[in-house]
Amino acid sequence: MADTTAHNVSGGHSPAEDANDWVTRNIVVPRPHPWRWVGVAVLAVIVAQVLHSAAVNPNFRWDIFAQYLFSPTVLAGVFWTLILTVVSMVVAIICAIFLVLMRDSDNPVLQAVAWGWIWFFRGTPLYTQLLFWGLFAVLFPRLSLSIPFGPEIFGVPSTWIVTAGVAAILGLGLNESAYLAEIFRAGFNGIDRGQTEAAQAIGMSRARIWWRILLPQAMRTIIPPTGNETIGMLKGTSLVLAVPFTLDLMFATNAIANRLYLPVPLLMVAAFWYLLVTSVLMIGQYYLERHFGKGHSIAGGRHV
Repeated sequence: MADTTAHNVSGGHSPAEDANDWVTRNIVVPRPHPWRWVGVAVLAVIVAQVLHSAAVNPNFRWDIFAQYLFSPTVLAGVFWTLILTVVSMVVAIICAIFLVLMRDSDNPVLQAVAWGWIWFFRGTPLYTQLLFWGLFAVLFPRLSLSIPFGPEIFGVPSTWIVTAGVAAILGLGLNESAYLAEIFRAGFNGIDRGQTEAAQAIGMSRARIWWRILLPQAMRTIIPPTGNETIGMLKGTSLVLAVPFTLDLMFATNAIANRLYLPVPLLMVAAFWYLLVTSVLMIGQYYLERHFGKGHSIAGGRHV
């Protein structure tokens, strides 16, 4: 072995003392890595120095951080950030499923619409899309149902339906659907087509094939990137100021910081809550991956 050195010794007994003990033991002595320990020591000193500097630096204003960490305004911002993330991901998942079905259909019109949707939302920045959603009421002051080139049957002002919250959810959800559609399509395309043919041969319906055969296998591939996209969505809610949606965590902490003229401690408050929620999401992703990876976990370099 490259990292170890093997020595053959006689088990700590001289041949004269134990003449009948002819068994030789192999003692593996690990190769020393002095520079590795030097690197660890240097990193430990740097980390300790950074933590000490952050702890004693008065510009961080830890007193303000502690004062506003659990303030009602900040907690309300955390709540609305979670609402935006969850509802937007639901919208994105529903749209992505329809996009996958449209891309795999035999209808060229549906394929073209799905391709155009993915092309547009992946090709433009999220902030730009949110700005358009914020200007929706300017572009379309009234939503109405009317006869083409004829009179209006029913209509309401756009601001009654496309509020700031709805615009934020649509902006985040529709943009995310384009990315999730590609993730879902890759997950299903990675499954051997022979399994579908075998299921059809034994008389299973198309819906049952999707639910019992394709979906469980695809989930194993879909869950990790979808978890990453959910975390990205959580952080992307900080851009909804473009709509403008003024209840999310980032806007709440910025409002307090502008009032106190102390941006750093409130930025740390926002970072703390984003890190906490992200950590919870990562734990949930771990258990989902473990659930859908049953029978395919790799332990000791082999499938179990």
